[in-house]
Amino acid sequence: MPDGQFPSFATPTSPPKPNWGNALRSFAIYALIALIGYYLYTTFINPTPSGVPEISLTQAISDVKEDKVASVTVEGDLLILSYKEGGSAISHKESTASFFELLQTAGVSDISKNLNIVVKDSKIWAFWSNLLANVMPFLIIGFIFFAASRQAQQTAFNIFNFSKSTARLFGKDGKKVTFADAAGVDEAKQELKEVVDFLKNPEKYKKLGARIPKGVLLVGPAGTGKTLLARAVAGEANVPFYSMAGSEFMEMLVGVGSARVRDLFATAKKNAPAIIFIDEIESIGKHRGTTVIASHGEQEQTLNQILVEMDGFTTHDQVIVVAATNRPDMLDPALTRPGRFDRRIVLELPDIEGRKQILNIHQKGKPLADNVNLERLAKRTVGFSGADIENMLNEAAILAARLGKKQIESLDLEEAATKVKLGPERRRLQSEEDKKLTAYHEAGHAIVNANLPHADPVHRVSIVSRGLALGFTQLTPEQDRYNQTKTRLLEQVTALLGGRAAEEMVFSEMTVGAGSDLETASSIVRKMVTEYGMSKLGPLAFNVSSSYEEWPAKLLGEGLEISPAMAAEIDSEAKRIIDECYGKAVSILRKEKEKLDLVAEELMKKETLEQEEFETLIDSN
Repeated sequence: MPDGQFPSFATPTSPPKPNWGNALRSFAIYALIALIGYYLYTTFINPTPSGVPEISLTQAISDVKEDKVASVTVEGDLLILSYKEGGSAISHKESTASFFELLQTAGVSDISKNLNIVVKDSKIWAFWSNLLANVMPFLIIGFIFFAASRQAQQTAFNIFNFSKSTARLFGKDGKKVTFADAAGVDEAKQELKEVVDFLKNPEKYKKLGARIPKGVLLVGPAGTGKTLLARAVAGEANVPFYSMAGSEFMEMLVGVGSARVRDLFATAKKNAPAIIFIDEIESIGKHRGTTVIASHGEQEQTLNQILVEMDGFTTHDQVIVVAATNRPDMLDPALTRPGRFDRRIVLELPDIEGRKQILNIHQKGKPLADNVNLERLAKRTVGFSGADIENMLNEAAILAARLGKKQIESLDLEEAATKVKLGPERRRLQSEEDKKLTAYHEAGHAIVNANLPHADPVHRVSIVSRGLALGFTQLTPEQDRYNQTKTRLLEQVTALLGGRAAEEMVFSEMTVGAGSDLETASSIVRKMVTEYGMSKLGPLAFNVSSSYEEWPAKLLGEGLEISPAMAAEIDSEAKRIIDECYGKAVSILRKEKEKLDLVAEELMKKETLEQEEFETLIDSN
């Protein structure tokens, strides 16, 4: 295959669509033929009698009234009069008018005695009615057979092409993606550069006895650039890139998935060197034997075929399978072992330097104002994935355009960042009582957080509804953290309980607004007890998960790894930690009651307090 050229992907061609232009032309031709036939028939087959004088309708009725006419033949709008003294004449009437009614209107009585009237169908109408009566049944039957045959052809087409792969081929026709388009994943790029080098220079590795990696598994949260990196490998190596989602292998018919796998791998081998990319591979690569479904199910057949195909690679097959997943724990061990997926590359959320690089890539083509500081924005977006950052810049551009600005300002980016994480603003009409409850709830979070020595600073406090929340207290980590201490986790739980503590202390009441806080706090505490060994139970880990993935195993007899007595101790220990954190939150709020009231009052006035405003309030009191 010449350099720079990509093979056409052997996907089935679509069934031919109806050509309405040809149909219209055929209809026009048939209509013209019908008109010509009508003209020829009226001219040569049923012409007006020649040599017969034509008289007016008034004259014809007058002759009938004067008893000069022996008979009248009515044929459509044509009247043929035969006179008693000999001779004949023709006349014309309106096609919708009845000759009998015309005579009665003219005062002619006893028509049947004095006049012989013969009514005949029009020869033209008789001709067409006979034609339609004889031909229409055959036309209807022919149309039914034609429609049935078309449907059968399409059905046959679909049946015989079920097994064809539906993978998309990305080549030079579209935008070429390279490693320069992927930022914040330097370690992953370094691993993948070796794959690119192998595809470009396979002989260099073969001389040393190295074999090409059969598969590369990209693992990481959504939005970290797994698909982008796979396309960058193909772009750097300048080879065909076949992309297909795991769910696209599955169909209603059993056996279609495995057939598509065979077709996909056969096509890639034929056009080697090539890359096959399977996104969301966990949809077909789940653990086998952990469900109550029979082993010959469609998902297992598809997975088995992938295993067979990857085992069939030889040292001469320059085809690499790149797969992406954010659930590596669900994959079957036979799929992830060396010899199939030789490399596992973990992608994480970008650090501050990675976020700077991502911002520099995606801010191209977007005019930023002078007050925009990308380094500060990178610090502001801790926890954002690459997709989040791209979405944030796009939302900021949309907001600036909506407001008629010519540049994207810092406030636009701040609002976009909040929108990406919490959702858009929703200005609800709240009663004063609801606003006061929400204000004290959020002020409780902020005051408790501000009095904890290891907590992150408060970035914004607001009682403006976003998403499902009536208000929010937003924290900004001062730096990226890859580990958490017991002290910091306990402070997070204490700050989460600050809202409920403020409600009870001020109003002697509880609201449903603390539901999300309690859920998050309980999750952190239970993990501290059961996974991290941060409790009086000691450094032990307990399998107490009840996620839906584990239910099939439980149905097959695999129970929990703890006794009922230990489960009770876990519950008791989690409750003790929660109670201690809640007591600490109440203690802080009682001590800082004046600051709590001040912040709540300001929230009711302004609805939103930024970091500088909040710190000024609590420092001035």
